[in-house]
Amino acid sequence: MSWSSSSRLCDAGGALLLASFCAGTAAGAAEPLPLYGEWRSFGRAEGLPADKVFCVLAEEDVVWVGTEAGLGAMRGGRVEVVAGGPVYPVVTALALSERSGDLWVGTLGGLSRLSGGRFESFTQMDSGLINDVIYAIEVVGDDVWVATAAGLSVYHSTEGSWELFDHRNTLMHEPWCYGVTASRTHLYVAAWGGGVIERDFAGGVWREYRDPDHEMEIDLFRDDGLIHDITSAIDYADPILWVGTYFGLSRYDGRAWMSFMEHDSGLPSNFINAVRAEGRWAWICTDRGLAAFDGSTWVAYGRRGEGGDAGGVIRVFEGSRLLKTIERERALPHEFVLGVDVRGNDIWVATSAGLSRGARLAEQGTDNGLEEGNE
Repeated sequence: MSWSSSSRLCDAGGALLLASFCAGTAAGAAEPLPLYGEWRSFGRAEGLPADKVFCVLAEEDVVWVGTEAGLGAMRGGRVEVVAGGPVYPVVTALALSERSGDLWVGTLGGLSRLSGGRFESFTQMDSGLINDVIYAIEVVGDDVWVATAAGLSVYHSTEGSWELFDHRNTLMHEPWCYGVTASRTHLYVAAWGGGVIERDFAGGVWREYRDPDHEMEIDLFRDDGLIHDITSAIDYADPILWVGTYFGLSRYDGRAWMSFMEHDSGLPSNFINAVRAEGRWAWICTDRGLAAFDGSTWVAYGRRGEGGDAGGVIRVFEGSRLLKTIERERALPHEFVLGVDVRGNDIWVATSAGLSRGARLAEQGTDNGLEEGNE
């Protein structure tokens, strides 16, 4: 790997681990770890509408940035506020239609579609949107699924029609929908207080996944099912469903559930704001940092202190065992992470104090100029 002179690699006891590090993973797999660095941060001073960033979506030629004061865009090194803007300035969700190229923008005051450079907006007063407070959007073909504070809406864009789902016509314990994602055959909804609700696209049949031990304060039996009913985030990458809660992370492969908490894994915090699945890796956004996880190996990103000049730290775990600590000169602007997206060799991280872009750190054998040192 190539590192700046300020980087240091050490295990929990301080010994240099160059050989095992350059193998790519703790198990020596050929695929390298998702290690990013050389962070550059963007906020209001650089041209974004605000410093607090809720979500980010990276396309090939543009990065869309949802902030508390509007929608931003980054093109070719330029940072700008999108003219016209969505229906409401607090942007909480972004989704792209692969068929039409339209950008769907969820806010705390309704839904907007950016198409051909023009905005079209939908609210609960003038459309079939069930509620204006939007937490997540998933585009499936020509259908736009919208998770809101009062249920789930789907907009059939080719027909211009809506369907609404809540506790009256589904298995939702409460209609507070924090997340929505889909596989080829099923829709999955993170319903706050009601676990995960699954819908079969073919038959329209609903099924629920709840915490089997029904304990709100503790996880009584490990890996018996969903870790907690207070679900906050959800994403799917074939064949794994990832579910974030305020009490840890769950992973479901279609047959068995596995759960992870900060005291027995590399998860930075049990309080999960968002989950983004990319290939075999899930990116977990928490209130105390960012982590990538593939079911066995963790790569956790944090800060080494407070203040704008605090350095960064990357910790690599195998299960709960700390293998490596990598100190970096630059860090995320804040550990309260709200969103993430990966495009090519870049990762974009939304935090409460700005947006950060990290570059993939290329592997270059053992001659990487690292300085030996203790954490």
